[in-house]
Amino acid sequence: MPHLVMLYTPQLEAQADLSRLCRKLADAMLSVRDEQGAQVFPTGGTRVLAYPAAHYAVADGSGDHGFIYFNVRMARGRSAAVHQSIGEALSAVVREELAPLLAARPVGLTLQIDEGHEVFDAKLGNLHPLFAKK
Repeated sequence: MPHLVMLYTPQLEAQADLSRLCRKLADAMLSVRDEQGAQVFPTGGTRVLAYPAAHYAVADGSGDHGFIYFNVRMARGRSAAVHQSIGEALSAVVREELAPLLAARPVGLTLQIDEGHEVFDAKLGNLHPLFAKK
């Protein structure tokens, strides 16, 4: 963890480079530092995933409106200032990368950051050790 999941209306794929957006969002997440200057999110735990909605309804149905929902899920324990930094960093990427799309068509964008209490949290893969500092 953290995970950023994007749910989007599939007609946007023709006008936006969503793979590039995923990479830029991951890079932004990895660039965020806490008050002591430490990287907030572990490199091996940072994931950005994008899923097209198979079925959707946006607004009143009067047009081919698009939508992207960005949800960041992370563990508890970070300060309000760090939450704000994360939100600002991700918002800046979304604004920059999707500016051409927003200029061409109506698209709703929502970015949420959720912090939760894990009742079970197992890390079972072998990705984290690749990025462990020696």
